Formats: sequence, structure tokens, C-alpha cells
Amino acid sequence: MSKLLLAGVLGAAVLAVPAWAQLDQAKSSVLIAAKQLGVTMNGKFAKFDAVINFNPSQLAQSSATVNIDMTSFDLGAGKEYNDEVQKKDWFDAAKYPKATFVSSSIKQGAPGKYDVAGKLTIKGKTQDVVVTATYKQEGGSNVFDGVLPIKRTAFNVGEGDWKDTSVVADEVQIKFHIVTAAKK
Repeated sequence: MSKLLLAGVLGAAVLAVPAWAQLDQAKSSVLIAAKQLGVTMNGKFAKFDAVINFNPSQLAQSSATVNIDMTSFDLGAGKEYNDEVQKKDWFDAAKYPKATFVSSSIKQGAPGKYDVAGKLTIKGKTQDVVVTATYKQEGGSNVFDGVLPIKRTAFNVGEGDWKDTSVVADEVQIKFHIVTAAKK
């Protein structure tokens, strides 16, 4: 009887949790832009997920979590380069296969913009960050866009000979375009 009661309570708890918007992977993207010898190089992550609980009139209850599969990175310059960034000096993806952002607060910024504070973890290093994101509704979708500048060396990305920021710049732009189905 107690197992049945526990199952009923857990079932009710699951039903009480609102169904948040589902990520539209095909329309969403997480990109990076970095400079090597002054030339901008762009890459993208093919695999990531996001859980967005956002209500502009209830920002205190809003949250965002993004998980990025570091092994899915594509620099667009061929397999040799993609394999290189997976190694220990760069992503060390065998040891740290995932990067994560977890929001701690979302505050209204300029009209249509929100300052999202949280913790970004890359390669086992966690930093407090704030990213300004735009939000708009398009048809039946919610669209979130933003650019988060980071210092790659703060996350030990580019170690050994690659730590020299005169070859690969320290600043990296993480650009995101997250599309979710509107909550019903």
C-alpha cells in the first residue's frame, strides 16, 4: 500500500510541474567566433540542449539551463582541425565532454532585452557570467538570441603552446539562437 501511495504522490508531483517549452533543435544554434592571427574563425556545436522556463512577467521564477556537447564542435575547416580542438590543450573533450550554463537570475534590461546571470562551466572551470539576451515571439515560437564574450584562458581552453594569445586571441564570442515552442 505504501508503494502505491508513494507512486501516487510522485505521479501527482510530476503532473503539477508545468511542461516547459521544447527546444527546436533544427532552428536553434550555438556558435563561436574567435580570432587566429587576426582572422575570425567561426565554429558551431551540433549537439546541445536547453531548458528554458521564461515568463517576462515572472522573471524571478524564470530560469535557463544550456548543456553543450563539446565533442560535437565543428570548426568548418576539416576533420584534422576538429580532432585537434578535442585534445587536452583545447577542450579536453574526453575528460570534459560537456559545457554547461545555469542561470541564477534574469532581470529586465533595455526593452526586449534581459540580463541573464549565471554560472558557465567549461573544461571543469566555472565562472560567473552575465549575458544580455533578446526575447521575441515569432508565430508559435519563443526566440532567444545573445552573444556572450568570454576569455578562453579563464577556462584553460588553449593550454601549452596555445596559451599564447598573440596567435589565438583570448576573447571568444559564444553566440546563441535558441528557439522553443511557445508554452500552451
